Amino acid sequence: MTDSREQVRVITTIGHVDHGKTTFVDSLLVANNIISARMAGKIRYMDSREDEQQRGITMESSAVSLRFKMLRKSTEGQEATLDYVINLIDTPGHVDFSSEVSTAARLCDGALVLVDVVEGVCTQTTAVLRQAWIDGLRPILVINKFDRLITELKLAPIEAYHHLTQLIEQVNAVMGSFFASERMEDDLRWREERERRLAQRKDATADQVETDVNSGSADDKDSSTGMEEQYEEKDDEDLYFSPERGNVIFASAIDGWGFRIGKFAQLYAQKLGIKELNLRRVLWGDFYLDPKTKRVINYKHLKGRNLKPLFVQFVLENIWAVYENVVINPNPDKVAKIVTTLNLKILPRDLRSKDHRYLLSLIFSQWLSLSTCTFQAVVDIIPPPSIAQRTRIPKMLYPDLSSGGEVKPRNKLEEDLYGCKDDEKAYVVAYVSKMFAVQKKEMPENQRKALTAEEMRAKGREAREARLAAATDNASDLSSIPLESLSVSDEKPGETSAEASVDEDQEVLLGFARLYSGTITKSSNLYCVLPKYNASLPPSHPSNSKHVSIIKITGLYVMMGRDLVPADKIRAGNVFAVTGLEGIVWRNGTLCGMGSNMEADHMVDIDSARGCMVNLAGVNRQAAPIVRVALEPAVPADMPKLIHGLKLLVQADPCVESFQQQTGEHVILTAGELHLERCLKDLRERFAKIEIQASPPIVPFRETAVRAPDMAPTKTPNAPRGTIHSASAYNMITFTIRAVPLPESITGFLLSNVSIIKRLHRQSQGNQSKKSTTGDDLDDPEGEAQEVIDGEVVRQPTVKLENFWTTLEESFKSAGSEWAGVVDRIWSFGPHRIGPNILVDKMGGFSTSMRKRLQRELKNSLVKSSTPAASNVATPEASVMGENRNTREYDDNIETGFQIATSQGPLCAEPVQGMAYFVENIHLNSNNIAAEGDNVYSRVAQIRGSLISAVKDACKTGLLDWSPRLMLAMYTCDIQASTDVLGRVYSVVAKRKGRIISEEMKEGTTFFTIRALLPVVESFGFADDIRKRTSGAASPQLIFSGYEMLDQDPFWVPTTEEELEDLGEKADRANVARGYMDAVRKRKGMFVDKKIVEFAEKQRTLKK
Repeated sequence: MTDSREQVRVITTIGHVDHGKTTFVDSLLVANNIISARMAGKIRYMDSREDEQQRGITMESSAVSLRFKMLRKSTEGQEATLDYVINLIDTPGHVDFSSEVSTAARLCDGALVLVDVVEGVCTQTTAVLRQAWIDGLRPILVINKFDRLITELKLAPIEAYHHLTQLIEQVNAVMGSFFASERMEDDLRWREERERRLAQRKDATADQVETDVNSGSADDKDSSTGMEEQYEEKDDEDLYFSPERGNVIFASAIDGWGFRIGKFAQLYAQKLGIKELNLRRVLWGDFYLDPKTKRVINYKHLKGRNLKPLFVQFVLENIWAVYENVVINPNPDKVAKIVTTLNLKILPRDLRSKDHRYLLSLIFSQWLSLSTCTFQAVVDIIPPPSIAQRTRIPKMLYPDLSSGGEVKPRNKLEEDLYGCKDDEKAYVVAYVSKMFAVQKKEMPENQRKALTAEEMRAKGREAREARLAAATDNASDLSSIPLESLSVSDEKPGETSAEASVDEDQEVLLGFARLYSGTITKSSNLYCVLPKYNASLPPSHPSNSKHVSIIKITGLYVMMGRDLVPADKIRAGNVFAVTGLEGIVWRNGTLCGMGSNMEADHMVDIDSARGCMVNLAGVNRQAAPIVRVALEPAVPADMPKLIHGLKLLVQADPCVESFQQQTGEHVILTAGELHLERCLKDLRERFAKIEIQASPPIVPFRETAVRAPDMAPTKTPNAPRGTIHSASAYNMITFTIRAVPLPESITGFLLSNVSIIKRLHRQSQGNQSKKSTTGDDLDDPEGEAQEVIDGEVVRQPTVKLENFWTTLEESFKSAGSEWAGVVDRIWSFGPHRIGPNILVDKMGGFSTSMRKRLQRELKNSLVKSSTPAASNVATPEASVMGENRNTREYDDNIETGFQIATSQGPLCAEPVQGMAYFVENIHLNSNNIAAEGDNVYSRVAQIRGSLISAVKDACKTGLLDWSPRLMLAMYTCDIQASTDVLGRVYSVVAKRKGRIISEEMKEGTTFFTIRALLPVVESFGFADDIRKRTSGAASPQLIFSGYEMLDQDPFWVPTTEEELEDLGEKADRANVARGYMDAVRKRKGMFVDKKIVEFAEKQRTLKK
């Protein structure tokens, strides 16, 4: 590692799948002599997994540290050769592995955004650009696969220029949309802050005036006057990609070449007699060279002349000429002339080579070296850590901080972080973004070291001395000397037994980390801060103490792709791997320390180190784990191995969730079918090392109800639809519940603000987190992973916590008069108290109103829980039922029944969505209580339990009183296909009950971009099917987009005369919703109303 922080860069490669990221990195590795030039683009060095090599796609992000020497001018104007270190992280482009992009982006300061010049901006291109924008990375646009314009599309240089212009405009449009949305958020935040300040000033003025009037004093000062803070406009000029700015690289990674505008400006500046800086400004755009005056003119002075832009004339035509004479129509004479003109050193035997691609790469690697161009762009555009962290770290520490402006450090910790200080007194802060597993035999300390020539000669001398010593001792025979003492071996005494004891198949967990400040040395002691650590509380606080641990660094490594290189010391600004975190860090965490040399004995008092502790954890997951699979070992005795393997898998993969269902099944949630295949392969071959049986994929559904025109008569006569009367055991308690479908606008609002509702629930529970009833020790023990509710990632909230109730009230008012006043009567949300269903108290109880309850707690500054579940718990002694017993002591039972009913709906026990349940009345039957007498004491628990069951059944029956519907999990499917396979793509999508949303033709190409919606339940095998039908010409990208209602009643049967005439009495056309419902019920072991014999006609055999 270099000693200078100014000569370090940390970058990542991001882009859509198959846009050439790993091939691009291969070309950079050639410059460091890690791989040969002939193998660049073929070996895919960063793809270290076997399945990555087989499929040709990256599945795990991997890092490599590259060195690059560059001639730079010092401040005195003298030229000096500087040695740069570039830490590069290669990331996957497939949507199933987008969480790898999130973990890598958190560690980097810049990004190389690769875009296929033909395919253009794809779905994942937009997604990774958004991730880079969120994490504050400085991007460099790499337009890759440039050779496809020449060899595949066969465009003319002027056509290619217009194509490139449109492509850059598309990317800039994406960046512009991010900028516009951020400025709108900043504007809203500024207005809210301004209104708050004005309200405070008004209150202060009123208090001052009241004091002055009562005291009789007069003050002429007008406290309302003052300089009002103006809204700061932000310039977006530095945001966009522009070749003349040097942040666009035109490249062909497979042929090993790339260039920026500055390269050709340097070549032609002297020839044209134009300053290099001025030529760089006009080499891209509508600028032309006047053949008469030899002056550069713009488009206004063309005067109808058909001139070529400078970029076409001086750049593209030269590249086209090389391809034309080397690959398309080989011409050795012209190739020799090109080599001579460019002053390249190529051997005659290479010029006569029949491998045209190899000759092409030789020419371009000397003329337009891709590695040199990329390294120069990285050094010029991407700032060093000491500068980048001044803008990135404040956003990580304070997520609500408005963009723009430099933030000043508030303490020593922030001063060290912002400046990326690495001296001995600097606080140590390192962020571990993920854990990854490596086999123990592949660790550097367990590998046999290769001997140098010097070491081999020393071993030989030792062997000769051993033989001479044996001869001096009058040994009878030379063969009596042990073979080990004569052989040239690199093993020291005692090493053989140590290596033999190494379990070669055992997995070692390492942390993938970035050091933001300080210096870490091997065997140093640090504090490990886990993601649930609350910086506002002292470390010794009971809620914080379990999230702070003291660890000892057992190993530091520099990552070199598939290899690890041991290191004794890591300085700030570098990416590294670390051991010693196993069993402490679950997925991510922060390593903190007061300095580089800390003794474990001095670290016991953690409160003294509060100043150096910071929590940087938190990763936004883009792909929701939606595909579930239940696992079991083929041999039941191997269950402990499966559980241990699942723990390792969940730690090593940031996008996998694992838990044990109430049925006892061990379930894993993955982002997609490809992700599932990789997880099962890892479990079988690496983590569990047993044969595993996987169930068919379990896809979540949602249940809801709608108002349909032809619904059955209501279940309760002379009452509004959805009204259900029910009672507990012995008719002790009777109640009425009415179910009503929620308006779509309110359901959408609740779904978007699930995280806000959860915070409200925590407030009502006194901030006491409850343990999940569906998880076990396989769940994320520290909560590092973003919460997933039944397979759906919590969305970005649309409102702030303090504005939730007012915004919800406005939504209810706009939904209709029947919903007015509902907000103040909301009892609870469900399921799990945070879902998109509401329980409403129509009886007007103050204690059940969630909004009033929270307001009362806030007013009284209470800490203890004041929910009905906590404050109204009745004991048998307190539950003596009398004639006038308050029914409110059963509120918790009613709420529990509502939660169960919404978590397991009536159709197939899937969560309910978009329903409101109104509790109309609750009545205690005094006559039955009096008849029971003293037996009532022994039946309290029975009555409470039966009340929960009765409320659950009433809610389910109320939903069925409407027209029930299933909601399907949906994928957004993006496919790029040529016109000749378009029909086959459509047929495959239609066969799987998908529908086409849009299709657009890429201008200048024969490719169509098709966007479709596809049910997740129908998507398994879709990618393979579409590749087979199109002979590999089309490959889909599936992104989970939420739930969509299947507008078909699962219980519908033909009843009218027209329906019977069309479908017959047996309804020969299959009810799709009924099929989905029955399949889920059968999987869960529920009753399925299905005829064993559908057609009972007697078989007849006709004989002549």
